[in-house]
Amino acid sequence: MKRYIKLTDSIRTKLPSRLIKGLAAFALAFSLILSAAPETAYADVRKADIIMGSSVDARGLSVAQCPSIEAQYAAVMGQDGTVYFERSSGTPTQIASITKIMTALVALDHMKMDDTVTVSARAAAVGESSASLREGDTLTFENALKALLIPSGNDAAVAIAETVGAKLGNGATGAAAESAFVDAMNKKGADIGLTETVFRNSHGLDDEEFAGDQHSSALDVAKMAKLAMQDSAFRTTVSAGSSSIPVTHADKTKGTIELATTDLMIGNFNGACGIKTGYTNLAGYSFAGAANRDGKDMYAIVIHSNSEIQRFTDAQELLDWAFEHNVTYPLAQSNQTASMTKDGKTSTVPVVALVSHSDWINKQVKATLSDPTAAIEVFDLNGNISQSAEYEKVSGDIKVGDKLGTITFKQRNNEVAKADIVACEDVKAPDLFEGIGIWWDRLFRGFNNQPTEAESVLLNETPRLHDKAGGS
Repeated sequence: MKRYIKLTDSIRTKLPSRLIKGLAAFALAFSLILSAAPETAYADVRKADIIMGSSVDARGLSVAQCPSIEAQYAAVMGQDGTVYFERSSGTPTQIASITKIMTALVALDHMKMDDTVTVSARAAAVGESSASLREGDTLTFENALKALLIPSGNDAAVAIAETVGAKLGNGATGAAAESAFVDAMNKKGADIGLTETVFRNSHGLDDEEFAGDQHSSALDVAKMAKLAMQDSAFRTTVSAGSSSIPVTHADKTKGTIELATTDLMIGNFNGACGIKTGYTNLAGYSFAGAANRDGKDMYAIVIHSNSEIQRFTDAQELLDWAFEHNVTYPLAQSNQTASMTKDGKTSTVPVVALVSHSDWINKQVKATLSDPTAAIEVFDLNGNISQSAEYEKVSGDIKVGDKLGTITFKQRNNEVAKADIVACEDVKAPDLFEGIGIWWDRLFRGFNNQPTEAESVLLNETPRLHDKAGGS
């Protein structure tokens, strides 16, 4: 699959020409590298990589079945919290500006969109990645959030931290206000179950004056990303791409700041919807990325990849892999069908079982699932599906829709679905004279050790999902 990056016309009209040329050149290089790479080229697949809780080696997976990435730390998480892939996911490491996910989460807990954020001299001077805010600028929190997340503005991070920290720290200012804010970041991290995360500032810089023990892990970042993307204001901001914001300068004049997104997947990768890049020498090229396909989110975290382009390539590889191996699995899969009339509607349904009618010697009731179209989503590399059925004692008159038993589906011994087995035909009980004949027949059969009623037969099939030798 070819993947490419391009600058849209709407972005071109907003960005300065020098920045446009730079981004265009970078985008072209990104496009050429991605499109030129052969599909069979594997960056790095490790036997110790973890897929759904077991190593690649333990599962006996081929290289072709595994995601191939350069990042030293990685995780892929679904919107329900399922972790599909891990590479040293619990190992503490620096995460650079990915820190700003938590900065935004804490600020969203304490600020309204129309609250005012004021940029201090300290905020304006923090350096590195910047939203070009100046001392004395004021802007709404909504726009400060954009300045924080779109271009990864360290100045916006400190301005937000000082504004919120003043509330949390009883009027504290400057470094004291940011310290109060960082305390709130660490508390929220603990509250949401981050086990390998310590924040020391609001922006993620980690050397010289900002050197310290701040760190997180790929798995913790995935938890942060999942939570953040459930907030509509956060999600709207990170999924919008480049933008512009109004600010009021210290001299009361109005200005506009152009914000160029650092997320090159927005608009250029199927379903891309955020969320945050990061880079320092210690963190390497890192990215917490998200994509939504068919209404389902997937989060790919890559930390310490080996180039600015590779971090996006890694994220795309992980996302495509995770979506590809999440497959829809119909529960009812039988070659035998029957015509079923229920509530005045006739349809053709799969016959999943023939259930013994205990009043008869050799009669079975055709059965289907209570929802013959039911399907589940499963991760195919996690193993094949098995099934088992339990049948009720069936007697008397049977009507279409009567429950005859249950069928349970498992993957790697974990239950993934359970469904009722129901009659898809009417079967009457024996009348008086038929019943007398059956009684005598059973009596003689008992003397001769012959079956006295039909066996229940499970017709439903569970096609293989995963072949260790080379594919699914």
